[in-house]
Amino acid sequence: MSIFKGSGVALVTPFIRTRRGKIVVDYENLQKLVEYHIANNTDSIIICGTTGESSTLSDKEHLNTIRKCVDYAKGRIPVIAGTGSNETPHAVKLCTKAAEYGADGLLCVTPYYNKTNQEGLKLYYKRIADAVNVPIIMYNVPSRTGLNIKPETAIAIGKENENVVAIKEASGNLEQVREIAKSNTLDIYSGNDDQIYDVLKEGGIGVISVLANIFPQETHDIVYEYLNGRKEVSYRLQQESLDVINALFSDVNPIPVKKAVELEGMCSGIIKEPLIELDKEKTKQLVKAIDAFRNRKTV
Repeated sequence: MSIFKGSGVALVTPFIRTRRGKIVVDYENLQKLVEYHIANNTDSIIICGTTGESSTLSDKEHLNTIRKCVDYAKGRIPVIAGTGSNETPHAVKLCTKAAEYGADGLLCVTPYYNKTNQEGLKLYYKRIADAVNVPIIMYNVPSRTGLNIKPETAIAIGKENENVVAIKEASGNLEQVREIAKSNTLDIYSGNDDQIYDVLKEGGIGVISVLANIFPQETHDIVYEYLNGRKEVSYRLQQESLDVINALFSDVNPIPVKKAVELEGMCSGIIKEPLIELDKEKTKQLVKAIDAFRNRKTV
């Protein structure tokens, strides 16, 4: 059974700076973001993923942010926790705790930097699957991890582990998506906002989206217009969103989207180093793209 269909927001983690200059999670604005997404038809919240700067959080902060998000959601929307790691026991620890805190699912990125081979991937996901009873989404993003989950590996993992139910495909390779879809083993979510329509066309059921941070209803609509048979509307929305998507990826994610949520007045745009604030020229282009998409003519 699918954890969700539609648009799952890869939620930013709002930060504030203490009087001593330390950057900490802004739980007050996190709660507001959860309410905003519930009110605007986001279909699932993905907390502490790449866009949520999870790699910059201590384990205590990471897990507390997951726990708070689950508490704020109160079962009204599925909460999926980003809990992958480049060390298998560490990933198992994060996954186990997130499940204890009530996460509805887990998003587990492949090991990064030290990476592994395809057999190591199978063992990594087996260790996680054996440790928890909640559904697991594999996360394939070779541009960040340096490691690709081959389609045959993804299919084997899905067949061998009952609670590995889906994959977030951010390889950009639609042939891989097509091959996984043909197996009818895993739900597929687009991991690239500019490929939502294409992944749906190949058999996907949704997206885990950066765009949804600022355009939740529209991202939901791209998916559901397609799933409800209005493919031409879905395609038009996807095409109309491309300029703002390009602006949101004009620099390393989540630099632009952190600026976007600040511009929208949702929370501060504080971002943790080594990431730095979006430059002035890219900020201008981001503002222009957001305004153009919001003010587009609709039929």
